[in-house]
Formats: sequence, structure tokens, C-alpha cells
Amino acid sequence: MKETIKDLLSRRSCRSFKKEQITEEELYTILSAGIYAPSGLGKQSPRIVVMQDPDDIAALSKMNAAIMGADIDPFYGAPTILIVLADPSVPTYVEDGSLVIGNMLNAASAIGVGSCWIHRAKQEFESPEGKALLAKWGLPQDLVGIGHCILGYRDGEKQEPAPRKEDYVVRA
Repeated sequence: MKETIKDLLSRRSCRSFKKEQITEEELYTILSAGIYAPSGLGKQSPRIVVMQDPDDIAALSKMNAAIMGADIDPFYGAPTILIVLADPSVPTYVEDGSLVIGNMLNAASAIGVGSCWIHRAKQEFESPEGKALLAKWGLPQDLVGIGHCILGYRDGEKQEPAPRKEDYVVRA
């Protein structure tokens, strides 16, 4: 079996991370996979924001937790957060951003970095705090949050896959 297919079939979400930061080479590899994701009409509507400062991550974590109405760290202590935003004037912006995150999740797994998709980016960047972050980063105010790709080294064993449902594929 080709290595790419093995990587796709063995990827699992990680929700427990070591404090150690991933390397710049690993980050570059994961970002490259995201940058080269397919996009509708080649418009490349997504933007990726890299967060590695613990204070910035803590503030974003608090924002995200407030949206879900919980007092937890929705980023599970991951030392790197990749925020994917996209331009809503492109009809496929949600799909484009989702493909970016999917590519980054798979690339992370392929090189031994734990990852997980975290939601609520849309609500984060609709808020005044989120708009302030976009301004701080010099990004357009109309970008829409698609999701977060959290990254770090797995703390613990990789889980076995859940059984796949019987009717996942239907032949027409």
C-alpha cells in the first residue's frame, strides 16, 4: 500500500499534548500541505494564522471556551494553533478552508505530529475581540473563521480507529 494511503488511514485526532514546541521544519511541512490544498477555481481563499505564543493561545482558548459555555481549554494544551480563515466572497470558501485543515491534519500525522480540528473559529472572528485580532494581524475584517488545526507532540498512545459504519458507502 502506498505510504500516503497508510498515512490517511492511520491518522487520529490528538487531545493530549506534550508542552514541547514542534520544530520549524515540521511547521513548514504542515503549512505547505495546507497551502497546496485544492481550492475552488484556484482562488486560494483561505489564510492561515500561526499562533505559538502561550499567552496568545491562552487568550484565544478562553474566547473559544466562552463560546461553548465551558471553562476548559478547548485546545488541549497544544503548543501550536493554526487558525484557518477564508474570504466569503469566494463561493467555495468553507470547502476551501476545510480542505486546508484536512491537508494539514494529514500532513501532521504523516510526520509524527499530533493534531486535531477544533471548531468555533467562525464565532470567534465574528466577535469584536476576533475583529480586533484580524486588525492586529493586518487581515481583512470580512474573513470568516473556518476552524483551528491544533498541533503538538502526542502525549500518550495513538487511539485505535472506531469501527466504520456499514452504510458509509452506497452504490447507486
